[in-house]
Amino acid sequence: MYFVTTSMEAPDPIINKVAQKAIITLDLADFFPQAESIVSIDMKDYLFKGLILREADFREQIRNTDWSAYQDKYVAIHSTVDAIVPMWAYMVLTAELTLYAKDIANAAPEHAIDMFMYRAIEKVNAADYAGQRVVIKGCGDRQIDSAAFVCITNKLAGSARAIMYGEPCSMVPVYKKLL
Repeated sequence: MYFVTTSMEAPDPIINKVAQKAIITLDLADFFPQAESIVSIDMKDYLFKGLILREADFREQIRNTDWSAYQDKYVAIHSTVDAIVPMWAYMVLTAELTLYAKDIANAAPEHAIDMFMYRAIEKVNAADYAGQRVVIKGCGDRQIDSAAFVCITNKLAGSARAIMYGEPCSMVPVYKKLL
């Protein structure tokens, strides 16, 4: 048995409840520096015969380098040779770069990018998210390790009203502030 309605009333509109809620989406991929802004400095280039750091030669080389090429760049300082490089040498190099570089890490370039991302997350002002619903984007073109998700959750928990993981259309609740 079928019932046919002859009412000309418009059906109830479909309401997007997700769109009605004020939700801030954070994409952790936005915290990565652009690849073209990352440069590396290999300490082997400052070693005599690639083995020994001679202080006078090192300081002269540092003094004669035009560091403006590193302006607003992310710099990864590392060594590709198995040589003993004194700690002060890394410090001297960093002191010169600090005036130009956006950020500096003592790590291989492939690891430095993660360090730069964590530092960018640490600069997030949790007060900007006070009382807000925040979804941390879970999918994207870039592989992001779990440590970054831990870092941002640690930063926002306590300030945000709620933290979710995923996309606004399919979120997994992570944290909800007790009111």
